Amino acid sequence: MAAQTTEKKELFESMPIPKALATLAVPTIISQMISVIYNMVDTFYIGRAGNPFMLAATSLSLSIMLLNISFANLFGIGGGSLMARLMGQQKMEDTKSVCSFSVYGAAAVSIIYSAIVGCFLHPLLRFLGASEDTIGFASQYTFYVVVIGCLFSTLSLTLASLLRNTGYSAKASIGLSGGGILNMILDPLFMFVILPRGMEVTGAAVATLISNVCSCMYLLITVKKASGSSPLSLKPSDAVKISKDNVKKLFSVGVPSAVLTGLFDLGNVIMNMLASAHGDLVLAGIGIVMKVDRIPNAINVGLAQGMLPLVAYNVASGDHERMRKVIRFTRICGLTVSVVCIILLEIFAKPVTQLFISTTSGNTEAAAATVVLAATFLRIRCLAAPFAFLNYSSSYCMQAMGNGLGTMIHAIIRQVIFYMPFMYILDKFFGANGLAAALPAGELFGGVIALILVHITIKKAALRFSKKTESNE
Repeated sequence: MAAQTTEKKELFESMPIPKALATLAVPTIISQMISVIYNMVDTFYIGRAGNPFMLAATSLSLSIMLLNISFANLFGIGGGSLMARLMGQQKMEDTKSVCSFSVYGAAAVSIIYSAIVGCFLHPLLRFLGASEDTIGFASQYTFYVVVIGCLFSTLSLTLASLLRNTGYSAKASIGLSGGGILNMILDPLFMFVILPRGMEVTGAAVATLISNVCSCMYLLITVKKASGSSPLSLKPSDAVKISKDNVKKLFSVGVPSAVLTGLFDLGNVIMNMLASAHGDLVLAGIGIVMKVDRIPNAINVGLAQGMLPLVAYNVASGDHERMRKVIRFTRICGLTVSVVCIILLEIFAKPVTQLFISTTSGNTEAAAATVVLAATFLRIRCLAAPFAFLNYSSSYCMQAMGNGLGTMIHAIIRQVIFYMPFMYILDKFFGANGLAAALPAGELFGGVIALILVHITIKKAALRFSKKTESNE
């Protein structure tokens, strides 16, 4: 245990920043990319049926699924960032209690959410814009992935975040990546072998459910095994030991993080509702693009999540110079990735979108029209990548430093003040293309605000630590 603790201290305190960030971020990026790929594989296989209504249905289900991530962020980001700060202060018993509380809290909230969705599934899908052509497919997918599977997907994301923030990024990646790889293997089996033709959406949903269960089981076992030599715990007795102050600190970061994801989900709901008003083909096209433009987001979110524990640990230990270097280096990496992704997606927009729907089977005319729409939307939306990175990285910085209020303000300004109004305004004046342009416009203005807020947060963190040091002397 001593050797392992020393190794983790070196990672957080003295390892060269590029190596430390790579150690934490590369496994996270891999798991993020595999998650994106298996979501794309779902769309790819469903698209083999040549039925745009199936694709439109999975886009509607995505909005309901994304709330799982909100619950995971509530306890995974809130608990994980607090655990990293407590480790920086060498408070290992408190770290264990936060870990256990986070796991059981995530489980309880996800079970309640599953029950609510199950009771109001059809009215909810109708509200989101489901038509007679899409509601059956959307109901099938949502039932298996959310009503039955919410507990497993939420716990998987929460456990991975807790592992990552205590230095076990590789193990977290194995759990999430393994589930994604399994899903890719099971998709064609359930969609085209086990279930009959016309049940492709159900097959994809069952494959996702099974993979999430397996991922969750692996991560639970991993945390259990690591708990003997690390500040991790699954004991209910540790959960009830958590102090009121730590509960407050957990939710002060976790709630804004959950709100951020919830507002992002609300933005997708509005996007789907406005897109469906232009017809199911536009909705299907937007659905394809929302899968593809997750590629730069996945890389950049992985970078930001890898950065978070380094920033949290060093802000708590007082090494603010190292913290600033971590932030600067992460920004260089993220902006570079974003620019490269823009170039590639602008060049290969049509071939990329053609991967997701067959134009040689099923309703070929509708499928071809969907590809044209999707390629246009992709060329517009991919321009958001560098600004989205600045938003993500700044948000994670503030969460790492315990600035929940700043995270909340940023989330509201980014989504409610800029992105959502841009959707209505640009859609009104420029139609479906304007709707796609709302993302880069909103992320641009949100990114400017994010940089201002994170600069203020860094200055306040340095001032707080200085005053604390003076009072101790």
